[in-house]
Amino acid sequence: MLLTGNPGTGKTLLAKAVAGEADVPFFSMSASEFVEMIVGVGASRVRDLFKQAKEAAPSIVFIDEIDAIGRSRGSGAFSGGNDEREQTLNQILTEMDGFDASTGVIVLAATNRPDVLDSALLRPGRFDRRVPVQAPDKDGREQILRVHTREIPLAPDVDLGALASTTAGMVGADLANLANEAALLAARRTHGQVTMGDFTDALEKIELGTARKLLLTPEDKRRTAYHEAGHALVGMLTPGADPVRKISIIPRTMSLGVTISAPGTDRFNYDKQSLLAHIKVATGGRAAEEVVYGDETTGAESDIRQATQLARNMVGRFGMSDAIGFLSVLPQDGEYEPYPSVSERTRQRIDDEMRRIVADAHDEAVQLLGDNRERLEHLAEALFQAETLEGPVAYAAAGLATTPAEPAAV
Repeated sequence: MLLTGNPGTGKTLLAKAVAGEADVPFFSMSASEFVEMIVGVGASRVRDLFKQAKEAAPSIVFIDEIDAIGRSRGSGAFSGGNDEREQTLNQILTEMDGFDASTGVIVLAATNRPDVLDSALLRPGRFDRRVPVQAPDKDGREQILRVHTREIPLAPDVDLGALASTTAGMVGADLANLANEAALLAARRTHGQVTMGDFTDALEKIELGTARKLLLTPEDKRRTAYHEAGHALVGMLTPGADPVRKISIIPRTMSLGVTISAPGTDRFNYDKQSLLAHIKVATGGRAAEEVVYGDETTGAESDIRQATQLARNMVGRFGMSDAIGFLSVLPQDGEYEPYPSVSERTRQRIDDEMRRIVADAHDEAVQLLGDNRERLEHLAEALFQAETLEGPVAYAAAGLATTPAEPAAV
C-alpha cells in the first residue's frame, strides 16, 4: 500500500497507527537509509529487512520517502546499470514479487512525489493500492487541534472550532506548530492559561511572519493604510470575494501591511466569478494609491504576482477564456512556460487574455474605490490610528453593516 500526500499530512503517523491497531511487529526505515556509496550495501539491507519481517510475520514493513530509491529507471535519475540506488530498487521489487498469501507481511510506503516512481513499483501485486492522505477538513482540523492541546492549559475563551475554520489548508504538522507557538506566546506573556488571543497571534505570526521593528514615516504609514484599505474595501464590496478577517499595517517579514481574507468553510472548487473577484481584490491596493495619490509605488509587487498567476491559470489551465477555449495550454503543475507544442499565436493569445483580465479587474477596482471614496477614507483613517483592525471592526469603519456570517475573524 502506497500512502501519497503533501508533506505534513500525516503519512508516517498513519502507518504507525495502522501497526498499532493491528498489534503486529512494525519495521520502519527511510529509503535514504538503504543507500550507501558502496554498491550492494543497499540491496543487502533490503534483504535483511524483509528477512526479519518474514521471520516475525505477521508484520508490517514501512518504507518512508520511497522516492529516494524508487525513481523511474532510465529517466536520467540513475547514472548507470550498476548504480547503487537501482540495485536497491531492484532488490525491493524482487522481495515484493516473492510474497505469497502465507507470508503475512504487509508493505507500506510513503511519498509526496508519486509521479516520479518507477512503474514496476506501482504494478498490481506490488504497490497496487494507493491511499491519498489529504489535508484535513474543518472537522479534522478541530480534532487534530484537540490532540495537540491535550497537555496545554486552555482558557475558557478558546474556541477550537473557530480556529479550525480559520486554518483552511493547514495540515497536521502546521496545526501542531500552531499549538506550540501559542503555548510559547502564553509563556512569554506569563499567562496561566493559553488564551484565544495567544492562538490568533500565533496564527498571524505563522502566516505573516514576525513583526519587524521598522519605523515608518507618517507619510509611508498613511500610504500603506490606504493600500491595505483598498484591498479590504474591494473585498467587502465585490460579490464572490472572501470575507475580510483582519487588516494590519504592522510591518512583517518583507511586507509593510497585509489584508487577510478567508472563507468560513473549506472550498475545493472555485467558479469564474470567485477567481475574478480574487484578481480584483489583488489590484485593490494599487487602485487605492492611484485614486488617492495619482501615482504608484513598489508595494504592489506580491499583488501583481498573485493576479498574474491567477489570470494565467484561468486562461491556460481552467478553460475560462473565450479566446483560448476549452483547452489546456499550460503544464499540470502550473509552470509558466506553455507546452512546446503550443503555437506562437496561441502563446500571444494567452498573454493578451491575461493582460485583458487583469486590466479589466484593475479598472473595476479603481471605479469601485472612486465611487466609495468616503468609505475608503474612513477605513484608511481607522487603520492608520489602530494599525490592526479585526474583521467586524473593519466593516464598521467602512460604514458597512454586513459582517462576515462565518465564524469569528482572527
